[in-house]
Amino acid sequence: MPLAQFSRRLLLAAAATVAMVAPAAAAEVVNIYNSRHYGTDQQLWAAFTKETGIEVLSLTDKEGPLLAKLKAEGANTPADVLLTVDAGNLWAAANAGLLKPVQSTTLNANIPAHLRDPGNMWFGLSVRARTIFFNKIKLKSSDLSTYEDLANPKWKGKLCLRTSKKVYNQSLVGMLIEEHGEAQTEQIVKGWVANLATDPLPDDTKLLEAIAAGQCDVGIANTYYYGRLIEQKKNLPLGLFWANQQAGGTHVNISGAGVTRYAKNEKAAIKLIEWMSSDKAQNLVADINLEYPANPKVKADPLVASWGTFKQNQINVNKAGENQVAATKLMDRAGYR
Repeated sequence: MPLAQFSRRLLLAAAATVAMVAPAAAAEVVNIYNSRHYGTDQQLWAAFTKETGIEVLSLTDKEGPLLAKLKAEGANTPADVLLTVDAGNLWAAANAGLLKPVQSTTLNANIPAHLRDPGNMWFGLSVRARTIFFNKIKLKSSDLSTYEDLANPKWKGKLCLRTSKKVYNQSLVGMLIEEHGEAQTEQIVKGWVANLATDPLPDDTKLLEAIAAGQCDVGIANTYYYGRLIEQKKNLPLGLFWANQQAGGTHVNISGAGVTRYAKNEKAAIKLIEWMSSDKAQNLVADINLEYPANPKVKADPLVASWGTFKQNQINVNKAGENQVAATKLMDRAGYR
């Protein structure tokens, strides 16, 4: 074959190869920094990709390292979306300038106002309630009422709490500060500490097990830990009580997401968060961790639904973050370790 003809064919083959590769290279993608540690999130991303054609690349780590990574990377970050647990963590990301506001009629319609940032920096996608649990052998639900009542001396030697070092209790105390002010909240927390049956426990599962074993009569935990435990051990004498139903409502928190400040794929990022808020995806987002859908039009997992309906506290969960520093200092002053 003459050299000129061979060269021409080589060029045509190369052009054909580029033509085949180009669409794949141009395919949409969205990069997520994800502190949800649920292995089934891959099923979520696969469903999104199947519906939209947008590929999801997810980096999973704890929230602290992910926020530090976003800060260090600055404008060079590959992340388009931050997905994390607890409004306090989302508030911290927004407050550090790591997120950007999103104008979305879809998200505003799907997510209630108290479960999203007032400046549209982030949006709740699943809901966890932090409420009261009790030993059904020792107590009746009629013995219980509010978080504040657990500071009453009648509970001395009967209360279990998780360590104050975890953001979940910092957020609860932050919301109490918003509701009652610092002075009254400090008296409540001091009352809790005085009523402890044992040193604060490292996690909610151990707290619930301590209640079931009779080490304490009552405590505060996230609902999904209760769900996980009773799925494994169905006959535990554990009861769930919806706190503050005659007052402001039960404290809720979220897992949620925001678009990063330097997102390279902003449209795809918004599309992903909108999709996660939809009735198509909300059960995939919430059910795996036995949480409540943030979208009130979507029904909860049957086990979660079996716990009954309850009134949520309507204070914006953003306040959990805004008051986090004050809450941490208050807990320290009150001797809550």
